[in-house]
Amino acid sequence: MPATMLPAAKPRMSSAELDAQLAPFHIDRTKYPMLVVGVRGYYRDTMGAPGVNDRGIYDDAIFLYTPSVLAAYNGNTDPSRVKKGRGTGAAKGMASLNPGAYFVHRFDLHNGKYLALCQRAGDVTVTRDGDPPYADTGAFGINIHKGGYTGTSSLGCQTIHPDQWDSFITLAQDQAKRYLGPNWKKTIVPYVLIDRGAS
Repeated sequence: MPATMLPAAKPRMSSAELDAQLAPFHIDRTKYPMLVVGVRGYYRDTMGAPGVNDRGIYDDAIFLYTPSVLAAYNGNTDPSRVKKGRGTGAAKGMASLNPGAYFVHRFDLHNGKYLALCQRAGDVTVTRDGDPPYADTGAFGINIHKGGYTGTSSLGCQTIHPDQWDSFITLAQDQAKRYLGPNWKKTIVPYVLIDRGAS
């Protein structure tokens, strides 16, 4: 794995800082006690090209946030590569999830193989690579799943470094069972994507 693919430390953010970032979304934390939050461009100026949110490296942050836990992980919120295209068919461009709050994820099997947080309950909006880039809304399987060692393993998904994945999904299950109850697998876990790279 290239030395520049993973930062030297996990991201850091206090609950007060994260609450301030989440405030514009007005999420009812009583109804949704468990959130996953992605911060695109968290390491924008310390990894890859200066001032640019790069693809193919773990330069973003993903947080698991509940009333009792704020856990941080090195993640990726971008597709692994650029693939320009057009339209919404086979020739479509690679997808990047647009920033925002999405109430569409729940626990399910990623590609039928292992437990992850999967886009199962509604549409998301992405920006696809193209000349110019263009918006597309739909059910694209923008899941939160395990990344790879030699790449971020993303066609638009949100991925977590494989050395940290087991910790993430184990803690996520524990917190879901605690706060979402016996129907935790069927309950929505909101995902909020914040774009620090645009600031």
